[in-house]
This record gives sequence, structure tokens and C-alpha cells, in this order.
Amino acid sequence: MENVLVIGGNRYFGRGLVTLLRDSGVRVTVLNRGSAAPPPGVAHLVADREDEAAMAAALAGRSFDAVVDQVCYTPRHAEAAVRAFAGRVGRYVMTSTIEVYDTGECRPLGVPLAEQVVDPQRWPVSGEGESSYGEGKRQAEAVLTRSGAFPFVTVRAAHVLGADDFTGRLASYRERIEAGLPVTVHPENLPSSYTHDAEMADVLRWAAAADFTGPVNACSHGELTATDLCDLLANGRPYRTAPPAPGEEASPFSFDRYYGMDNSRAEKLGYTFSHTRDWLPALRLPTYE
Repeated sequence: MENVLVIGGNRYFGRGLVTLLRDSGVRVTVLNRGSAAPPPGVAHLVADREDEAAMAAALAGRSFDAVVDQVCYTPRHAEAAVRAFAGRVGRYVMTSTIEVYDTGECRPLGVPLAEQVVDPQRWPVSGEGESSYGEGKRQAEAVLTRSGAFPFVTVRAAHVLGADDFTGRLASYRERIEAGLPVTVHPENLPSSYTHDAEMADVLRWAAAADFTGPVNACSHGELTATDLCDLLANGRPYRTAPPAPGEEASPFSFDRYYGMDNSRAEKLGYTFSHTRDWLPALRLPTYE
């Protein structure tokens, strides 16, 4: 693998992926709207993903060993990617999400979600593919899987935590604990799977260079509940939790459904995951004086 295109790649683990590829000797090109320059030594194509004609013009005459698509959110995006890259890429990797498993079905506690639970070969594609984040990703996976335009991998990322998480989700726990405010937690307090930003970037690098196809889950070992996160962030200090009031949303990462993922396919294919409790305390946690 010598020539890789990353669509998106402006921030968080996308930027980490670009840096990893560049530092491994790969010739990297980033395609995005141009809101931020890529790292030094990386080529830059400017086009809005929503403007298919602009994307096609930016890509004219180019081909790639692999594409890693960080911003494929809908079946429309996937259909445009098929038209843009058919016959011009050796391998297509889509960054997907744990949210594809949020289909409204009740999942048994303690039975981690394996890739076949949501099969993109069979998932229906409709005009309602943008009704939710998870549904958009499910239908995008289905379009790319069934197109046959190129070897396709969809990497389903667990909830990604990191010091530079722009969503502020983990920071909201830290802030409430420091302020002595209760963290709002569902009474069921069911666990989910997580990964960290550097691990997610590395999984995508690995998937781009491998030769398997189909969906693959990416998560660290060690499921965590919302109170597990509080324990690790509080670092021995007291904290409070409270159930959400009527009409109130629970804290991010508090779930009333089981959300554990099975990462055994990726490990059988050769990737070795870390454990959540090995890296979470090393993030930028609160400093108590």
C-alpha cells in the first residue's frame, strides 16, 4: 500500500490516521472542504462531500491503493463514492459506528454484538436513509457492500474517547464530578464498548493495508457502564449519580440497552486490542488539589 486517500481527516482520530500513514512511508492525500490544512507532507484536495461534481473534478485522473472514508454518513454519500471510485481504487474502507446496532431490538445482556447482527448485504436501502445517524450508516454500508465496485470494508467503531474529543462528552462527566453535581445515569446503567482515538486511527490504518472484506468491529476489551466511567474519572474521590428527571436526557454514555461489541473477528484477522482500564486513566483526567 503506497498511495492512500483519506476523505475527511481534519480532526480527532482522522487526523491521527493521516499522520500514522504518512509516518509509515505511505503517500497520503486528504480530501475535505479545506477548513484546516493537513499535516506537513500530506497532499490536499479541496471539495465538499455534498457536491458530487466538485468531488469528481478534484479526483479527476487520480487512483489510489486504498481510500479511507471518514465522512460517509448516508446512502447518497455511498452512491456518490461508487460513481467516483469504481475502477480507481484497490480497497475502500468506511469508518462506521457502534450506532449501526441501535436498531430498536432488545439485545440480551452479556452477549456482545457480532458483525452478523446487522448484515449490510441484507439491510434495506430506502429514501429514509438520513432519518438517523445509525440508519444512515447502515444504509451507506449496504450500498457500498452490494455495489461490487471495489473490495469493501466497514470498520464499526465503538464509542471513541480521547483527550481531544471535540464533542465534550467525556468532559461533561469530569466537569460535573469536579463541581459536585450528580451525573445523570439511567437506572438500568448498562455497559457499552469503547476505544480510544489512537487505537481507532491504528485500526483504520491496519484495515486499509489488510486484505479482508466486510464489517469488522473495533473496540477495546473491557465494557464500561456510566458509573465505571465515573469511577475512573473520579480517581477515588466521591461523586454522585441521579436518574434522569421526566423529559431529561441521561448523560452521554449512559445507556438503557446493552451495547457491548464482539471484537473477535478483528483479533482473528490479526489485530490486537488494548483494554479500556489500561488507557482510560491516562487521558486528561481531573486534577484534584
